[in-house]
Amino acid sequence: MNRMLLRILPLAAFVLSGLVRADDYFPPRGEWERVAPAAAGFDADRLGAAVSLAQEKAVVEPPDLAESIQASFSREPGFRILGPTGTREGSAGLVIRGGRVAAEWGDLDRVDMTFSVVKSYLSTVAAIAWRDGLLSDLHAPVGRSVRGEWFASEHNRAITWHHLLNQTSDWSGTLWDVADWADRPVGDDPEAWPNRELHPPGTHWKYNDVRINLLAYALLEVLREPLPVVLREEIMDPIGAGTTWRWHGYENSWVTLDGQRIQSVSGGGHFGGGLFIDTWDHARLGLLFLRDGRWEDRQLVPAEWIDLALVPTPQRADYGYLWWLNTDRERIPAAPASAFWAAGFGGNFIYIDTENDLLIVLRWVPALEEVVTAVMEAMAP
Repeated sequence: MNRMLLRILPLAAFVLSGLVRADDYFPPRGEWERVAPAAAGFDADRLGAAVSLAQEKAVVEPPDLAESIQASFSREPGFRILGPTGTREGSAGLVIRGGRVAAEWGDLDRVDMTFSVVKSYLSTVAAIAWRDGLLSDLHAPVGRSVRGEWFASEHNRAITWHHLLNQTSDWSGTLWDVADWADRPVGDDPEAWPNRELHPPGTHWKYNDVRINLLAYALLEVLREPLPVVLREEIMDPIGAGTTWRWHGYENSWVTLDGQRIQSVSGGGHFGGGLFIDTWDHARLGLLFLRDGRWEDRQLVPAEWIDLALVPTPQRADYGYLWWLNTDRERIPAAPASAFWAAGFGGNFIYIDTENDLLIVLRWVPALEEVVTAVMEAMAP
């Protein structure tokens, strides 16, 4: 059945087809049901210990994130912050099972930078473009849809949407005054950086925010609307997210499209900017993916897209379409191989485990593996 039709069918049709469980819980806007740990299948003491561990592992120094960003990327030539930054205070987190909150701590309403967690939101925007037929062939060259200098060279002409989504494009160029090679440069010889070896698209994986920002710009060109507007209308409003989240670009990432001045947003906080959001709203996006892209009776993200997004990249088996994977249980041995998560600098995570109907959101807790393992151990036999 056409997935565009599936997403507008009534809930009863989904229940009859076996695609959902009748007892799936979806929190109303501004609310979230809480249950005792035992009711969610946890040993209360062990779950409490997992929360204590997360709090102990929190890193909130320095509180000024501009200072932390500068220190982390000072090696990059000409590095400067181009977008807004913020501060961090205490850690926060949620453990949700069966859709209901079993444990919580910290200021869950606080809006914080989330760094590269926004990459998974960007992947979700790409899912909307794919759903609506704007990216019908992910293996088509991006240059067929995005005109101009960005994909004009012989090397860049071969880059596809698939390559941008799994970070194997090896795109070469400068975007928003930052060269691709200047983002996490490889090697110890600065004079060699600008003349780096070019790899055929699809053959080499590298985590690179310049190329992620290029994906955001390319999606803007295709969707012809600001990406935050697309995200809000297609995802955040339907799942009952709040009104405090913001998605920023850079001071120099403004473009004119269809006669309108629009900011192309960033896919991380490497140069500032990115998504500023509270913990509850992260949890709503996580629950959407825990429910295979469905919210109540609407299929917002095609289940087929989620399957595509979670295919391991051959050059990096623990990475998909801007989601991290637990392939072969290598990253988190205690968790299922099917688990996946969004991850951002400083310990920001949305961990999704469909096998155990488990969702964990962490803010400023870098120890994902340890916390997930402790939560898994807290599950009552």
